Amino acid sequence: MNPNSKKMYLTKQGLDDLKKEYNELLNTKRPAIVARLSEARDQGDLSENAEYIAAKEELAFIDGRIEELELLLKQVVLIDDSNHTSNMVELGSQVTVKINSREAVFHVVGEWEADPEQKKISHESPLGKALLGKTVGDEVAVEAPAGTVMYRVVSIG
Repeated sequence: MNPNSKKMYLTKQGLDDLKKEYNELLNTKRPAIVARLSEARDQGDLSENAEYIAAKEELAFIDGRIEELELLLKQVVLIDDSNHTSNMVELGSQVTVKINSREAVFHVVGEWEADPEQKKISHESPLGKALLGKTVGDEVAVEAPAGTVMYRVVSIG
């Protein structure tokens, strides 16, 4: 299987963020680094020119990130939030679960957008995998470092 053929699931917000980063790198940051590189080159001896070396390294980094983003954008599959049936957990669902006596709300997203601090969990994570396909009232057991944690699905949105 071609590693570049892997699908990358994103919400509309995630896709917009990726496009914004790509456009900023391509249209703002890269031209600024190219100008800096040109100025540094004009200063003479390149072998001892720290500014030239730093600008060249930064340009290589930016070019690498631009190339990475171009590949990622070709693999995007948009998660359509409007198609949710609301009775089963799927990619893009917002799920309220009960853990012991407390409730938590998670948004099931593609792995690229996963951000535990914002309660965005990847559909590839242990909890994400366990929740997919579940309905209200279902319970799932997830192995965690502290032991098995039981989650009960309270609502799906």
